[in-house]
Amino acid sequence: MRNRSMLILTTAVTAGALTLTACGSRDDKDGAAKDGDGGNVTVTIGLDAPLTGELSALGLGIKNSADLAVKTANKKSYVKGVTFKLESLDDQAQPSAGQQNATKFVADKTVLGVVGPLNSGVAEAMQKVFDDAKLAQVSPANTNPALSQGVNWASGDKKRGYKSYFRTATTDAIQGPFAAQYVFNEAKKTKAFIIDDKKTYGAGLAGTFKGEFEKLGGKVLGTEHINPDTKDFSAVATKVKSSGADVVYYGGEYPAAGPLAKQIKEAGAKVVVVGGDALFSPEYVKLAGATAAEGDFATSVGAPIESLASAKDFLADYKTGGYKEAYEAYGGYSYDSTWAIIEAVKKVVDGNGGKLPDDARAKVVEAVQGVSFEGVSGKVSFDEFGDTTNKQLTVYKVEGGAFKPVKSGTFGG
Repeated sequence: MRNRSMLILTTAVTAGALTLTACGSRDDKDGAAKDGDGGNVTVTIGLDAPLTGELSALGLGIKNSADLAVKTANKKSYVKGVTFKLESLDDQAQPSAGQQNATKFVADKTVLGVVGPLNSGVAEAMQKVFDDAKLAQVSPANTNPALSQGVNWASGDKKRGYKSYFRTATTDAIQGPFAAQYVFNEAKKTKAFIIDDKKTYGAGLAGTFKGEFEKLGGKVLGTEHINPDTKDFSAVATKVKSSGADVVYYGGEYPAAGPLAKQIKEAGAKVVVVGGDALFSPEYVKLAGATAAEGDFATSVGAPIESLASAKDFLADYKTGGYKEAYEAYGGYSYDSTWAIIEAVKKVVDGNGGKLPDDARAKVVEAVQGVSFEGVSGKVSFDEFGDTTNKQLTVYKVEGGAFKPVKSGTFGG
């Protein structure tokens, strides 16, 4: 859940003042590039997302929304003496590509912040690279709890591994149980078949759903792991039909979820398919087919952006911006992730006499931890783990060939 997409900051310090970086020479200090032209310092914000491939619809929505944030900051001259620029890299939803992209940004000492990635598995491959370099990373979409709270989070042993890692999307520690409560208590489905794609995001989400579903009294009649690249799910579809389940929970992404749902229902299984935020896209309905997808559910982070007063300007400006692709599920969160870095840069510059300090990277990480502002998605701030303090989620149901919100709230609420 990449062509080019991350935040790079090009800075210059000359005679104690910010100057525009052009073809000047660089020293070894964070963000320091000496140039004699004068003017604003250019802060390039890097973004990493899948800009090509099956998940590009989500990735391009992330990129466009980050681009809008950068343009808005420049239009308002939000940080005096700083011009922001977006630089994007494509990770194609592959951890190896994400790690290579992270290394590229770290190697350029002018990079002071990164937005992305989409996929939790890609984030796993990037975190240490960024943290070693004290380079802030803010994801609009990662939901696996272990990224911020450590691998033993489920047992209550929560430990933050990377102080440079933040996210504006809430985690699957909340999303999976939230879905289970809705499925059991409101959709009245009591017999589940659980499938995942064995990836960091999908397996983790399926696990949190299963735990809460069983706690509520639901019965899990079968579990399966699939290879999402095969697209032939006839064997598992037969197992679902034979199990007698009335709901299938899928931990994974829409490129496999759509064909999976279609084949399960073609096999004659009388079930609804439910999944997380990676199913919340018009692409899921296209791949499953409107008839097969009808009645299926997906949870996603936050409240429906179209319903938020805080998103009014974003929605209008995105439309005016003429972007060819939709902002999709993570557009508002991408804007807020980008703005969190912009706010951090502003705080660092304002607190250092109007210029970037020599240790700008580390200072930006510290500043991101303390940001607090009203964003597109609502209040944006981070807890002691770097997780968003906004824990709201929404259940969407496919009705008439499109996802429509049916319930918003928080886990347990």
